[in-house]
Amino acid sequence: MTLTAGSARTLATGLLMSAGVPSDPAARTAEALVLADVWGIASHGLMRLPYYLERLRAGGCNPAATLRPVTDTGPLACYDGEDGLGHWQVWQAASEAASRCQTAGVSVVAVGRSSHCGALGIYTLPIVEAGLVGLVYSNGPAVMPPWGGSAPVVSTSPIAAGIPCRPHPAIVDLATSAVARGRIQAHAKRGEPIPAGWAFTASGEPTTDPVEAIAGMLAPLGGAKGFALAFLVEALTGGMVGPALSTEVADMFTPSDAARPQRISHLVLALDPVRLDVDGKAGDRLDQLAAAVTAAGGRVPGAGRPLTADDSAVLTLPDRLLQDLSNFS
Repeated sequence: MTLTAGSARTLATGLLMSAGVPSDPAARTAEALVLADVWGIASHGLMRLPYYLERLRAGGCNPAATLRPVTDTGPLACYDGEDGLGHWQVWQAASEAASRCQTAGVSVVAVGRSSHCGALGIYTLPIVEAGLVGLVYSNGPAVMPPWGGSAPVVSTSPIAAGIPCRPHPAIVDLATSAVARGRIQAHAKRGEPIPAGWAFTASGEPTTDPVEAIAGMLAPLGGAKGFALAFLVEALTGGMVGPALSTEVADMFTPSDAARPQRISHLVLALDPVRLDVDGKAGDRLDQLAAAVTAAGGRVPGAGRPLTADDSAVLTLPDRLLQDLSNFS
């Protein structure tokens, strides 16, 4: 099945609004989903929409949620997401972090009691477009054991960063597990095995079966070092912002969890490189860093990914997805 990005955005917005989500949050959520597909991160794009719609229908996600202020010190703000969709909430947090950073030189905006927000790198865009450095963290259901352990205690603990290099900002977006869980779900949808080294069964045995992997555990990226990074992200999100650690977060891939709020937490930081600059040449150095990567034959993270989704871009989506979405029409 192929759709233009514009048609996909319209479809997703309409389905979310039919589920009770107001027009602006629905449009922002649809934009994030479509941009993930345009970026080639199909595991976090429209493939996830049926899960979000089911959670909205079952009561696990609140379509009428707002961002309720909890703390506001100027440079730092915390919001209760009221179990709403994470996409529009994290985008708003990032936009606000960029605005607050312009005044203070640094800002932190947290959203607790939220839901899955998709591809984390997307939320660095409001920050890098303001010429700032952005960091974004999030947690999710526990799927990764400690190094040498036998039970999941942290999520894939994703990390994203945006750096305002020229001619194109660098966008780092990675899970601290060996692979993002959505990629395993995409393999399951296609009935394809996963590569060895990605996951374990629930009993801790290595597996290439995506269904067993979803019900089991993911391997940490880089062994003990990957788990240490995951622990850091969990401490910054579930531990510090709350209200739930990953071991308490509902799993969107588990049908029986559809009616249970996820209570995911997100943390967004913005830094002004100009105010952290000892000689007035921070911008030049960031550009030089990107140029050095290219000159060495490498690729700057996020290079080639558009900052917005062109309406005419053609997306190739699984035929099964259209069937799944028809259940919500």
